[in-house]
Amino acid sequence: MPTIRELSNGFRFFFFSFDCNEPMHVHVSKGNNICKFWVEPLSLANNHGFASKELNTIYKIIRIESNIIKSYWYEHCGQ
Repeated sequence: MPTIRELSNGFRFFFFSFDCNEPMHVHVSKGNNICKFWVEPLSLANNHGFASKELNTIYKIIRIESNIIKSYWYEHCGQ
């Protein structure tokens, strides 16, 4: 599972190897919590355990760092 090392803030941002057949997205985990955000347009796809405050924090990180996420996506999945 490719992990985006430049992003953290206590969260792990990553892709699964089989993710490339879906629209661009990123998975985020912390402890036993995991969620998935679509990158364009930015929206929550699913959530398992994160509180609203944490989801807002993750949303802001993805919005600010979307270029890094896109770069990793294209490196992993191609364009």
